[in-house]
Amino acid sequence: MLMLLLAPALLWLVGLIVLPHIELGILSLRARVAPRVYEASLAQYRTFIEEPLYWHTFVRTALMSILATALTLVMAFPIAWMIAKVARGRKKSILFILCLIPFWVSETVRTLGWMILLRESGVLPQLLVSLGLTPVPVDLLYHDATILVGLVYTSMLFMVVPLIGALESLDDSLIEAAYDLGGNGWSILRQIVIPHAAPGIVAGCIVVFMLTLGNYLTPTLLGGKNSQWFTEQIYTQFITRFNWEQGAAFGFLLLGLSTAIVWLGLRLSGQRFGEVMRRS
Repeated sequence: MLMLLLAPALLWLVGLIVLPHIELGILSLRARVAPRVYEASLAQYRTFIEEPLYWHTFVRTALMSILATALTLVMAFPIAWMIAKVARGRKKSILFILCLIPFWVSETVRTLGWMILLRESGVLPQLLVSLGLTPVPVDLLYHDATILVGLVYTSMLFMVVPLIGALESLDDSLIEAAYDLGGNGWSILRQIVIPHAAPGIVAGCIVVFMLTLGNYLTPTLLGGKNSQWFTEQIYTQFITRFNWEQGAAFGFLLLGLSTAIVWLGLRLSGQRFGEVMRRS
């Protein structure tokens, strides 16, 4: 009976996750030597190592994703605290709905909205001119900061939700007792709030990092041709160059990177993967 209930989920996992990854793994370990003739080879991975553009983009994507995750955590924590501990009743629902509203439209629409705001003839550059802060409209698109803004915006909800779940379970009496014993806001945050919310923090960081690392649309639209995002390299190999072997190798390299960074984050935070996933 249990296996019958699990059958749809197992079929979904095997058919849409396991089998495609096995096929990609086989593709990444072969090289084409003639039309429809292939041989086992690590040439695709050697190409990645020998071409500076590829590994530079790879490292840049990892660092930008980590930075975007950190910024999302810093911005989401006060929002989650307000919803979980400060707001009451209807106000809590309204604040949470405000966090949900941007996700009522697709990522494409949200990103295009940022392009309308930030392009040279857009709302924000015109506002800066009206306020006398810039003499002429400045194009705010196609910068690293613009990419980070877009990534944080598109990922915010996935950080807020696990943080709210973690903070709501924190007993208010612990904070009151800490104040009675002479603790200040920073010490209470560091010694009580953050340790209690650690599973939620790590869960949110894992989800946001994975989404950011694999994001293609936001870096491409907001960063332009110079976005240098690794998913763009994967797209180019698969769709533009029809080099599926190289694209598969790049995909596995990105998978290995995300796995390694998530493992390192769990080790540094001292959290268990099962507990973290339960909070996500």
